[in-house]
Amino acid sequence: MNSKEELESALGAWKAKAGKAACKYPERKAAFVTGSDAPVEGLYSPLDLDGQAYLEQIGLPGEFPYTRGVQATMYRGRLWTMRQYAGFGTAEESNARYKYLTAQGQTGLSVAFDLPTQIGYDSDHPLSAGEVGKVGVAIDSLADMETLFGGIPLDKVSTSMTINAPAAVLLAMYIAVAEKQGVCADKLDGTIQNDILKEYVARGTYIFPPAPSMRLITDIFAYCSKEVPNWNTISISGYHIREAGSTAIQEVAFTLADGIAYVEAAIKAGLDVDEFGPRLSFFFNAHNDLFEEAAKFRAARRVWAHIMKERFGAKNPKSLMLRFHTQTAGSTLTAQQPENNVVRVTIQALAAVLGGTQSLHTNSRDEALALPTEDSVRIALRTQQILAYESGVAETPDPLAGSYYVESLTNSIEEGVLAYLKRIEDLGGAVKAIEQGFIQQEIQDSAYAWQMEMEKSERIVVGLNRFQVKEGSPKGLLRVDPSVGERQKAKLAALKAGRDAGAVMASLESLKKAAQGPDNLMPPILAAVKAYSTLGEICDVLRGVFGEYRPSVMF
Repeated sequence: MNSKEELESALGAWKAKAGKAACKYPERKAAFVTGSDAPVEGLYSPLDLDGQAYLEQIGLPGEFPYTRGVQATMYRGRLWTMRQYAGFGTAEESNARYKYLTAQGQTGLSVAFDLPTQIGYDSDHPLSAGEVGKVGVAIDSLADMETLFGGIPLDKVSTSMTINAPAAVLLAMYIAVAEKQGVCADKLDGTIQNDILKEYVARGTYIFPPAPSMRLITDIFAYCSKEVPNWNTISISGYHIREAGSTAIQEVAFTLADGIAYVEAAIKAGLDVDEFGPRLSFFFNAHNDLFEEAAKFRAARRVWAHIMKERFGAKNPKSLMLRFHTQTAGSTLTAQQPENNVVRVTIQALAAVLGGTQSLHTNSRDEALALPTEDSVRIALRTQQILAYESGVAETPDPLAGSYYVESLTNSIEEGVLAYLKRIEDLGGAVKAIEQGFIQQEIQDSAYAWQMEMEKSERIVVGLNRFQVKEGSPKGLLRVDPSVGERQKAKLAALKAGRDAGAVMASLESLKKAAQGPDNLMPPILAAVKAYSTLGEICDVLRGVFGEYRPSVMF
């Protein structure tokens, strides 16, 4: 077929013959769709792509608009960071898990904090009762942070910390631990999530209202650009948006809308876009629809590159690069037949790698039931290692490039993302859209639609609504010692009894004065941390100045 006309004729004949064929798999939906309900055509061809425009859209790996990846050689030059998210109980227990994972070949740490830590309460606070150490590690002070990273040289490891509202405090603790190890802050490599906007719409671990929260974020940007230059100062997160029930298009759109808001806030605070832009990073989910997920990552890179270049005038190529961590989808895991989750996670991890992730966490098979055991987390890590060393998918950058289907999906996701960004812009930006409940409602509508389809068996979840088996009670799950709360409170009491109370009071008073004025808050927070002020004490000072957030829109 040497002409467009001949190709069109051949495709027309194919569609006439195959397009009317009945679906042989009645358990599938009548119409073939992606995980986000985008229709899937029966065949994709060069006619779905637009010659020169297509070449301009995808470019080359490592070149604008970064559709094909942010590095020219991608995994041929360096594999993604294998970063298993971990933390539970006390700092001692979590430290042991980090050392175990490192011994098994993990290449980066990822810290999970317990709920009290995430919302700025010490373990002895009444609201912490029953939650200490349950979904992450309890960190009350610099002393706990010293234990958490004991025997782990912080100049030799990249550390990611999933912390948002009190991110400045935990980052200060990390810097202080490094100093005690003799490691200068400019040698530290890692990431704090530090993404408060998604907390208001999808996760809920907020403390302060949006305005002071944005101030804390931009203070971190400014401080780290000078003092901790290799640190990723924010991980703008679509993961929790997707876990809350969004579609793939919504995940990218709402995440990039938040990213726009952070860039605007930083510029308004007097920072140059190329001063902080290279240290922005993102965090996405990977679901089961292999091709849609890979296309999603490609589209996200392209849209962000254009936003940074054309909207914000960024000139440094690193400011244009959407670098991201991926975690496989916890919301897709089932308590029924948990061994099936190994397969789901493998597909999801493959999608992330095919989509060009820089860092990856693979969930464990038993996470729908409990925190993962050592055996389970080892299997999850081995999944990444098999993909990296045995599958061949890391041998060439963007191996799906040129696929009619994937390129068409990439284009359609981009179009959907841009349409959402326009709607959010018309509402006044991400913060206004959140305050009006627009983003929350869109996510909830998508989550409800998915749930209804699953309950009607229009969406098949193997082992849950189809192909069930009778199962006994699960065995061999990880159980967090219920005494962890009391032990943590005892440690906290001993810390308070042994520290310099005058130095603590002076540091907290200095922090209060800084919060009441325009100064950058990172230096007084760091001083308070070094005096062994607790997380709760520091956050209480900020609560006293900033107040606490109360949603005005309820669903």
